[in-house]
Amino acid sequence: MSHLTEEQSKQLYLQLLEEKLGLEKHFATNDHFGLSNSFKDSTGEISMYDNHPGDVATEIYEREKDISLNEHAEFHLQQVDEALAHMEKGDYGHCVFCKSPIPFERLQAIPTTLYCLEHVPDPEQSFRRPVEEQVLYPPFGRTSFDERNDETEFDGEDAWQIVESWGTSNTPAFAEDPNVENYNEMYIEADENEGYVESFESFVATDLYGEHVTIVRSKAYRDYMHSDEGDPFLEPENRSLDDEPL
Repeated sequence: MSHLTEEQSKQLYLQLLEEKLGLEKHFATNDHFGLSNSFKDSTGEISMYDNHPGDVATEIYEREKDISLNEHAEFHLQQVDEALAHMEKGDYGHCVFCKSPIPFERLQAIPTTLYCLEHVPDPEQSFRRPVEEQVLYPPFGRTSFDERNDETEFDGEDAWQIVESWGTSNTPAFAEDPNVENYNEMYIEADENEGYVESFESFVATDLYGEHVTIVRSKAYRDYMHSDEGDPFLEPENRSLDDEPL
């Protein structure tokens, strides 16, 4: 025997029927989110090959979104039909798992439910993710060896630094060091030494025989001196600070 009154049952039936008619009308008017139309029909073009990849990606994204919305609506309609079937059978309003009565307030909020609150399938938020993410996370996780002392080869972060050095949409506000002088200093670890270990190796030069030491007054040299790491009196006395190009 149903625990719902006749008025409550009628209210839930009309609510389910309204949802069913609304979904069926929605499918009829938008032709299942336009999934029956091909790319040619939606874009008016015979082929997508001559389009910009960004345009093709937009069309694919919109089609994927339509598929997802259509599947969601179809699943909802399936739930409505199943609830109506249980209503005709006479066991609507009882949990299909434990057979206990489902409160009217819950049915009123979710008329398609077939479970009591205790036995809702998988009520918790799912944190299941594709197994590939265990390998790919974090970015460059497979090929970043910065924290390893036994690895010195070209890695994923180095690859990104090269790509990033050609420019990004970031502004100096997003730089690791806010006191940047130019956009070349904005990419990740832009201040790390490349091709040398100690900074003075980048501006101290000799000839082929290791003689005639000269100083290349580059930005690295100026930063080195500005940080009080060097002694200008160690340079040859016959050379001034303006002898070398910057």
